[in-house]
Amino acid sequence: MQRLARLIYPAQCLTCDEMIEVTRGLCPTCWSNTPFIVDHPCEACGRPLIGDAQEGDLCDDCRAHPRAWDRGRAAMLYAGNGRSIVLRFKHGDRTDLAYSAGQWLANAAEPLITPDTVVAPVPLHWVRILKRRYNQAALLAARVAKLHDRPYIPDLLKRSSATRTLDGMTAEQRRDTVAGAIRITAKRANSIKGKRVLLIDDVMTTGATLTQCAEVCLAAGAKGVDVAVLARVDRDT
Repeated sequence: MQRLARLIYPAQCLTCDEMIEVTRGLCPTCWSNTPFIVDHPCEACGRPLIGDAQEGDLCDDCRAHPRAWDRGRAAMLYAGNGRSIVLRFKHGDRTDLAYSAGQWLANAAEPLITPDTVVAPVPLHWVRILKRRYNQAALLAARVAKLHDRPYIPDLLKRSSATRTLDGMTAEQRRDTVAGAIRITAKRANSIKGKRVLLIDDVMTTGATLTQCAEVCLAAGAKGVDVAVLARVDRDT
């Protein structure tokens, strides 16, 4: 059936609609123009490191301000075609992007997966879900969990208040805005005790939201928290 579907509906590049023969989602040109993060990124936030970096190295920000989580990865930088893909996925009703984007993210997150890992998305407030009709982080998290055959808990966390959009805010403003806005879902609290939680989101800027999520998970008894995002804002670019 899948072969028949490919004959009837040939695969197209996710950004330029060119017909493609591969299943990675992008044509060769768009793939080369997308800032995927390769080699050894910062172990904590996934930012690409400059110079002779080795596995386990940290960027200057993560050395100066240790993260609430243990390890982090990102599939690409939030720039150029990477930014375009995220915006289409997040605000353009392009839920179909979750299939390929989830594969890219699963590949990036592979070093974080352990036998006791459970996967959960960063939550959206219900008001925002009504407006957008979906949580892009949940679509990514479901794909990552499936590809790595790990338990998926879509409602592990919830936003108890509808915060303002964080776009354009400083790191301090972001931290203050999300403070206390995220809580553990009571009926799911026991499901992460003694386990590692892999938090999934679409974009990491300062990490304020992920920090709140990680702290809530640790307070609920998680053994550790890792994070993986589709795109990482690089403050140096």
